[in-house]
Amino acid sequence: MSAEKPGENLFANLALNIAAPALALSKLSAPERLGPLPAMFVALAFPVGYFIWDLARRREASVIAVIGAAGVLLTGVLGALKTDVFWFAVKEASIPALIAVALLLTLRSERSLMRTLFFNGQLIDTERVNAALDARGRRGDFERLLTRSGLWLVGSFALSAALNFWLARLLLTAPAGSEAFNGQLSRMFWMGWLVIVPPSTGMALFALWRLFGGVAKLSGLGFEQILRERGGRKTAGGDKPPQAG
Repeated sequence: MSAEKPGENLFANLALNIAAPALALSKLSAPERLGPLPAMFVALAFPVGYFIWDLARRREASVIAVIGAAGVLLTGVLGALKTDVFWFAVKEASIPALIAVALLLTLRSERSLMRTLFFNGQLIDTERVNAALDARGRRGDFERLLTRSGLWLVGSFALSAALNFWLARLLLTAPAGSEAFNGQLSRMFWMGWLVIVPPSTGMALFALWRLFGGVAKLSGLGFEQILRERGGRKTAGGDKPPQAG
């Protein structure tokens, strides 16, 4: 049996991707300290460093994590070039928009991003679920369920893109590379969690509730039989799928 991969550290994620960059921007941007541009690079070093550390620790990186890291680096490039603040708003919207497009374009594919993220062998006992679906003749219904749930997830990222653009246009008014701009960028880091995260996360959780509830109904398996235990072990409840009635 292969060694269990460590899970993502939620505390480190929040601390290094949200709290530390916001604090660095707000406290280090003054001319008598580091100054606006060095402070921005210090702030962005936290999420980039976290991405590298997490990649080395878990030996894997999701598509979303890669897009997010690219977005952080792009923020640094735009800041160094002192680009018009409109393009920062475009950049903020582009990350969730790219994820939404990737989800949508692959939705009907055997290697869809939806399937990779939420219906994979590490999370789901796919062998048991697929056998149960085939025994009941519900494979086609499952594929339609996966598509409908995926559309809700696409919607959540599209909403996040729209709210990111709106919030950036509302808050980022000072010239890029200035101390005032860094203060506004710091405010945008934590305000995003208040304004953007609740509605987009609510839609995403609804999508997953539809997916897993639908899988349980179509397969006839209990929820504990659908999920794979940590370490790759099968959950209790037997290996045989229910027979078609």
